[in-house]
Amino acid sequence: MGFKLMVNWQTSPAEEGEFCRDHSITFGSGQTIQASAAPDYKGNAQNVNPEESLLAALSSCHMLTFLTIAHLKRLNVTSYIDNATAELGKNEAGKLAIIKMVLNPKIVFADGINVDHETLEKIHEKAHANCFIANTLATDIQIKF
Repeated sequence: MGFKLMVNWQTSPAEEGEFCRDHSITFGSGQTIQASAAPDYKGNAQNVNPEESLLAALSSCHMLTFLTIAHLKRLNVTSYIDNATAELGKNEAGKLAIIKMVLNPKIVFADGINVDHETLEKIHEKAHANCFIANTLATDIQIKF
């Protein structure tokens, strides 16, 4: 199984000595988003930046893995909201990197389904261990719920 996308950047007017960081990303599904660098790196704050994209990939992957496990356990989830964060800093090699990502999922189960803290923790641990994106990353990932 493989995945593809197209990143498209074209030159556009910018201040002297600068360049515009705006570009588009077209996914294999055909959806296109407008992207840029993070605002702190002279990017457009109205567009998605690579750091947000990485955090979104992790959060989405964890959620989908969690929902699969819950489904297999017949634990009907009615809502899953994650207010995830990422922290940019210097890694052990002294290079700028995302050094920490924190997932903060809030899950609501269907009426009549009670999931204790220990079971919820085990599902999150299993979701994290089986999330393709988490298994790809070498940064500190925390899950707080």
